[in-house]
Amino acid sequence: MRYLSFKILVLCILMPPILYISAAYSLERHFQARYTREIENVYIGDTEPLFDGSLRLQDAVNKNVDRYLRSNTFISLGLKTRITITTKKGKLIYPAGFNPDDVTTERPTPQQVAAENFSLMKEGFVITVETEFENNRLLSNGILFFCILLSLVILYAHFRFAARKAKIEELQKRQEIERLRKMESENVKHLDALQAERGNLNTQIEKLRSVLEDQKRNADRNETDLIDEIEALEGKLSENLALQNSQMEEIERLRDAVQGDEKDRQKDDRKRIKTSDSAKKRFNTLYKNIAVHDRAISGFGELNEELKIKAEEVIHQLNEDPGAVTIKRKVFGRKGHETVLEVIFAYKGRLYFRNTKERRVEVLAIGTKNTQARELEFLARL
Repeated sequence: MRYLSFKILVLCILMPPILYISAAYSLERHFQARYTREIENVYIGDTEPLFDGSLRLQDAVNKNVDRYLRSNTFISLGLKTRITITTKKGKLIYPAGFNPDDVTTERPTPQQVAAENFSLMKEGFVITVETEFENNRLLSNGILFFCILLSLVILYAHFRFAARKAKIEELQKRQEIERLRKMESENVKHLDALQAERGNLNTQIEKLRSVLEDQKRNADRNETDLIDEIEALEGKLSENLALQNSQMEEIERLRDAVQGDEKDRQKDDRKRIKTSDSAKKRFNTLYKNIAVHDRAISGFGELNEELKIKAEEVIHQLNEDPGAVTIKRKVFGRKGHETVLEVIFAYKGRLYFRNTKERRVEVLAIGTKNTQARELEFLARL
C-alpha cells in the first residue's frame, strides 16, 4: 500500500528499546534522588535512645534503613538499590560490617555508648544511594510492555489512516470511470446524430444536383445560383466531416482512459480474489468443526480490517462453542426452507449460518447492514 510510510514503520520498530532505555535511565536518576532524600529523613530515627546510651547509632541506622527498604514497593518490584552510609572520616555505618573496635571483653556503659553516638553524629554522615533496574522483573517488564503497546497503537493508527486514504482513492477512481463512460455515451449519441445529418446532407446534394441537371436542360434557372448553393452545402458537409473526425478522436481518447482504469480495477479484483483464497485456506486450517461457504469468504474479503477481526471472533466462537453465540433472529424458518440464523457483530456486521444434518455449523454469508438485502436474496435462493 503506497500510503504506508517506511519512516513510521522504522520508528515503531526502534521506539520501544529507545523509550525503555530512556525511561529506565530517568527513573533510576529519579529514585536515586528520592531515596536519598527519604533516607536522610529516616536513617537516624528517634535520637532519645541514642543520647541516653540505650542504643548504638550503627544499630539504629541499620534497623531504620532496613525497615525503609522492606516497606518500599518499587524495590520489591525489581528496582535494585545499594545504600552506603559512612561518616565524613570514612567509618562505615551502613551496611553493618565487621568492626574490630566492637570486639571487646567488656560491655560498654550507656555513658560510653552515648558519647560514641554523639561523637559520630557530630562528625557528620555521607549517604550514597545507587539504583539500578533489574531485567525480567515486574517493573522493568511493565515499562517494556508499555513502550511496545505505545508503538503498536501508533502503527495501528497509521494503518487505519492508510486504509482510509486508499478507500477514498478507490471511490474517486470509480467515480471518474463512471463520468468517462457517461461522456463516451453522450459523444456516441452526438456522433450518430452527425452521421444522420451527413446522410441527410448527401441526400440534399443529390437532389440539388438532380435539380441542377434538370435546370440546365430546361435553362429555366440560373446556373450560377445553383452552383453557389451546392458549394455552400459542400462546405457545410466538410465542416460536419471535420467535426465528426474530432469526435472520433475524442471517443478514442476516452476509450483508452476507460481501458486504463479498467485494467486498474481488474488488478484490484485479482488482489481481492487472492485475499479471499488466503482467507479460505486459513479458515479450513484453523476451524475444523465448521464449514465456510464461498459466499461467506467473498463477503469476508470485502470487510475492512476492524470488521474482519470481529467477524473472525464470531467464527471462532461457532467453531468452539456454537451455543455461546448470541442469535439476533431466524431469517428463514418456514416450511420449505432450512432455518438460517443471523448474528450481529461490531453493530453493523452481519453473519448468517445454519446447522447441517451432520450436526455441523455452516457459515453461509458475511456482510454488513448495507449489503443485508443482497445477502438475504442469496439465502432465499439456497
